[in-house]
Amino acid sequence: MIGIVSSPEPFKVKDIVLNGAFDLYGRGRVSNILKTFNFVNMYLEVDGARIENFGQVQNVQQVLDMKHANMTTTFSYGDKATVSYTHYSLRHLPYTALVDVTIVAKKDIEITPASVMEAPDMLKDVQNYYNEIDRPHIRISLLTSTAKSPTGKLLMAASNSFLFDEQHGSEPSVIHEMWDNNMHLLKFKKKLKAGQTYHFAVVGSAITSAHHDDPLNEAERLTIFAKLEGRDRLLQFHNKAWDELWKSDIIIQGDDASQREVRSMIYHLYSFAREGTAYSLSPMGLSGLGYNGHAFWDTELWMYPSLLLLQPGIAKSLLEYRYQRLQTAKHNAFSHGYKGAMFPWESAASGNEETPVWALSGPFEHHITADVAIATWNYYSVTHDKEWLRERGYPLLKETADFWASRVERNGPGKYEIKNVVAADEWAENVDNNAFTNAAAKANLKYATDAATILGLTPDPDWMNVYKNIPILKFADGVTKEHEAYRGEKIKQADVNLLAYPLKEITDPGAVRRDLEYYEPRVGEGPAMTHAIFTILHERLGNPEKAFKAFKVGYTPNMRPPFGVIAETATGNNPYFATGAGGMIQAMLNGFGGLEITPGGIVRLPTKLPPHWKSLQLTGIGPEKKTFIVK
Repeated sequence: MIGIVSSPEPFKVKDIVLNGAFDLYGRGRVSNILKTFNFVNMYLEVDGARIENFGQVQNVQQVLDMKHANMTTTFSYGDKATVSYTHYSLRHLPYTALVDVTIVAKKDIEITPASVMEAPDMLKDVQNYYNEIDRPHIRISLLTSTAKSPTGKLLMAASNSFLFDEQHGSEPSVIHEMWDNNMHLLKFKKKLKAGQTYHFAVVGSAITSAHHDDPLNEAERLTIFAKLEGRDRLLQFHNKAWDELWKSDIIIQGDDASQREVRSMIYHLYSFAREGTAYSLSPMGLSGLGYNGHAFWDTELWMYPSLLLLQPGIAKSLLEYRYQRLQTAKHNAFSHGYKGAMFPWESAASGNEETPVWALSGPFEHHITADVAIATWNYYSVTHDKEWLRERGYPLLKETADFWASRVERNGPGKYEIKNVVAADEWAENVDNNAFTNAAAKANLKYATDAATILGLTPDPDWMNVYKNIPILKFADGVTKEHEAYRGEKIKQADVNLLAYPLKEITDPGAVRRDLEYYEPRVGEGPAMTHAIFTILHERLGNPEKAFKAFKVGYTPNMRPPFGVIAETATGNNPYFATGAGGMIQAMLNGFGGLEITPGGIVRLPTKLPPHWKSLQLTGIGPEKKTFIVK
C-alpha cells in the first residue's frame, strides 16, 4: 500500500507513493498515482552540526533485506558516532511505516534528531497540526499534516510520532518547529556518553479520502495504534507476515547470482501487491510514478500468472479490482458500439479509459479484455473455487465473451475477423486479424463456455460459433503471421509466440519451433518480458541452454546499480519494472519449473535444467502450498 522510494541522502527517502490514490495532474491529461507526505524524512545533528550528505561520513553501507523487507543504512561520523537506521513499510499495517535508529557514541556528544513532515509540490492547501496526548503512562506527540490532491478531489493526511525506549517521564522533551506551509518537524536533544548506545524510532501513517472517510483522524489513530504496539511488536508482526509470504519461494542450487536476482524479482512483486484488497498492479508497482500508476495487460498477462502460482490470495485481489469495474467496462463497450464489457487499456481508480489521447492503444488495444478473462479462468483452474466462479468469475467471463461476439465482423466461415486493433506488438497499430488478439479472443470465448457448463448454466451457443470461425493467419511456409499486413519487419515485443504460451492455441512442437525461430531474431529494443516467453518455449522444446541464455538476456542488461533493480529496457532508466519481473518469474515457474495451469489444476511438465544448476525447488505453490523439485 505504501511504496517508500530510497534516497542517496542520509536519513531521507525520495518519495512515498500511496496505492489507490489518483488525481488529475501532470502528464497526459489523465489521472496519476499520487505521492503522499514524506512522513519518514529525518535529519540528525551531532554537536550542532547537521549531517547533510554522505560526503561528510565514512564507511557508508546500505543493505536491502529482501527476506524481511527493510533497508538499513550505516555509517561512521568521524570520531564521534556510528549511526544506523532502517526503513520498514510495515506489512501487517498497510498504511504505516517505521524508521528504526541506533546511534553509538564514540565520545561524549550531544545529538539532535528531527522527524520532518514534508508535502510534495503537487499537493495544495497544506495544513499542519501538532498535538500532545498525555496519559499517566505515556505522552504521545503527534506531527500531522493534511493537504488536498491537485484538483482538490482527495484529502490527503499523514501523521507520525517518536517511539522512545525510556519510561514515561524520563523520555526526552520534544520540540515542535513550523518551517513553512510545506514542512514542519519534531526534534529532541540528547547528551550521550562515550560508548553509549541510544535507540529510538519514528512511526507514522498516511491515508487519503480514497481509503477512508476521515483521513485526518484516521492517520492519527493509526499512528497512535502503532506507537502503543511498540517497536518490538511491530517488527515481530511485520517479520511474521513476510515469513508467511516467503513460504512461496524459488530455490536454485548451483547459481547464486540467478538465485539472488530471482529473489529480488519475487520480493518486488510481493512488495507491490496485497491480499484482501481490490488494487491492481502498475508496470512500475509502487516504485514511483511510472506509467502514472495505471493498470495495463502488464497485470493480467505478466505479473498475475506468477502471483497466481505463488500467492493465489494476492491474485484474487487483482481480479477483484477488475470485477469492481465491470459496470464501467460495460459502459465502455456501449460507447464503442459493442456489447458486453470492454476493459480500458489503461485503468486507474474509476475503471474508465485513462490512456493519454496521443496513444492509440487506448481506443484500439482490445486484447486487454481477453487478458482479463484469461486471468479469471486461470484463477478458477488453480483454485476450483466454484462460489467465486459463480459470483465473480462468470460475470467477468460472460460479459467479455459477449464483447468478442459483437466485436468480430462476420465475413463467412473461418472469417469472423477482428479488424482495426493495436497488436500486442504495439508497433503494429490499426492492423487486422492480429495473431495474439484473435487467439486471446478465442480463449475468452471457450473459457466462458466452459465456466457456464461447470455452473450448470446454458452457455450462449454463439460463443463457440464465433470461437470456431476466428482466423489465425499463416504464411505459406506455416509460420504464424502476426497480422494481415505483416511482412517480416521488426517487432516491439512478443505477439505470435504468446499463442504457444500462455494461450495454448498452438501446441504442435514443430509449429512452436517454427514461430520461435522466425520471431526471436525480429524483436527490437522492446520491454524486458518478451524474453521470458522465449525462455519458456525453448525450455519446453527441450533446449535448456537456449532457455537460460534467453532468460539472462531478458533482464541482465536492464539491471541498475546498486541494488540490481530492473529497468523496462536495456537502455532505459525507469525502474522498478515489475512487468519484466513477472515475466521472468513465469520463466522460472512455467519454464524451468515446468508448471502448467490446466482445468484440473497445476501440473508439472518434464523439463531439463541448465547444465550448471544442480536443482530447482518451487515451494508453497498454489492453494495447497505444494513443493515441486526439478533435478
